[in-house]
Amino acid sequence: MKAKHLSLSERATYRSLEDVVGCKWSAAVVAALKQGVHRPGELERFIPGISTKVLTERLRKMLAYRLITRTEYPGLPLRVEYHLTPIGKKLAGVIEQLRALEAEHARPEPNGVGVKP
Repeated sequence: MKAKHLSLSERATYRSLEDVVGCKWSAAVVAALKQGVHRPGELERFIPGISTKVLTERLRKMLAYRLITRTEYPGLPLRVEYHLTPIGKKLAGVIEQLRALEAEHARPEPNGVGVKP
């Protein structure tokens, strides 16, 4: 028999997932890390429009969910790098599949550029 609604545990799981990847910037951060951009300043320059505050918030959230690791290198100034964990790499693959699906199903405009429905 088909369930009439999501269980409380299923809703909690979906809320948790939305909390991490529901932000419009999360996918961009994951994609940038997958492409080898690892330092905060590089990430900020690589992702047009993201603010330092939002980038920091996303990185902290992803650290909390163990999607990325943070490594500090001694010296002046302190150097910090972020890398995807194995779970983060799986998420990057899912995001890439979603991007490919969107590109495949986007409606073409008369000038040849895809448009979201």
